[in-house]
This record gives sequence, structure tokens and C-alpha cells, in this order.
Amino acid sequence: MAPRIAATAAEAVANIHDGATVLIGGFGNAGQPMELIDALLANGATDLTVVNNNAGQADAGLALLIKERRVKKVICSFPRQSDSWHFDTAYRAGEIELELVPQGNLAERIRAAGAGIGGFFTPTGYGTLLAEGKETRVIDGRGYVLESPIHADFALVKALRADTHGNLVYRKTARNFGPIMAAAAKQAIVQVDEIVPVGGIDPEVVVTPGIYVNTLVALGGNN
Repeated sequence: MAPRIAATAAEAVANIHDGATVLIGGFGNAGQPMELIDALLANGATDLTVVNNNAGQADAGLALLIKERRVKKVICSFPRQSDSWHFDTAYRAGEIELELVPQGNLAERIRAAGAGIGGFFTPTGYGTLLAEGKETRVIDGRGYVLESPIHADFALVKALRADTHGNLVYRKTARNFGPIMAAAAKQAIVQVDEIVPVGGIDPEVVVTPGIYVNTLVALGGNN
């Protein structure tokens, strides 16, 4: 089934509801779906669990969602940066929950959800506070921690181009978390520079197949 093509970012995120778990792509500014995040801010949904590489930067995007106390929990790898003051304020006030996940584990937990994997053992975090409460094993003399997949209700993804069937290509490293997040969510909402007819993208260069994409919105040159 072809994805829904929304006319605006607001229309694209209109179904995101209170209490939803939302994967948000991006590594720094690369691949961050800023227009979709801004639309989510205007949407009004609250009590969100957000999965992202970090906990927001400066006064834009995810940081504003946190500032407005719309996020109840963040699952990320880098919660503290020089410009993460909104997260710092909310966390110190006990107004937001943090689940800290090493970056490789974060990516693999998201990928596992999309691949239908029930869990995996990794040496990262073994013997540290991050392993508390989790199953551990020693395999071939090395300690491992059992990690669970991260499933989500929605994914907000930024790609370069889509065709009308939802097949996606990305701009260089802006693909970072996008492909695995699109596969891991019940609904993937994708902003792109342009939507082209089927056949307008070489099948050999498609990164995310359209089967994973539910909603598209073309927002012009924003990559």
C-alpha cells in the first residue's frame, strides 16, 4: 500500500497522541527532522517517550519539547552537552525520566525491534550500573548483558527523496538512525525534499523500502 502523502508537517504528525513512544532521527543536525518536531510541538501531544541520540540541543527541536514539559522520558546516549540546558533543568527538577543507553546498544535495540529480534547479548555495559537489573551471562569467558528491543508507536525521519510508493534515499550521513527507526515503529512519518514518481529512484540505491513508510510530506530543500 502506498503511503499517505500529507500536505503539511502539521497534517503529517496529527495522529501522534498523548503517551506515545516516538523515535526521532538525527545525529546532531544531520538527519534531524526539525519541521516534524516543530509540528509535533504545535500538535499538543504530551507525556511522550522520546528516543533520540541525545536529549536536545539549544532552543530548537527536541529541546523545545522538553522545555514545554511534553516529554516524560528520554531514551538516549548523550543526555548532557554544553547546550542541553532544557534537559538539565527538567532532569534536576525530577520532571523527566532518563534511560541512558550506550550508542551502539541504542542503534542495535532499535534495529532489533524492526527485525523482530526478541533481545541480544552485548558486552557493552557489563559490570557497570547500566547492567543493573538485566540478565547477564558469561560466554566464552566474556561477560555479556541482555538488551531488549525498543519498539515505538511513531518514528519521525528525515530523508532526501521519496517516490510515491515511499521508497527513500538519504543525503550522506543524514541517513544515520533513519532506516532503523522507520522499520522499528508502527508508523513512520518521513519528511523529504521532494517526492518523485515511481521509477524516479534507482531501485539499487533505495535505503528504506516503502513498506516501512506510512506518511510522507515534502518540505522542500531542508537537508
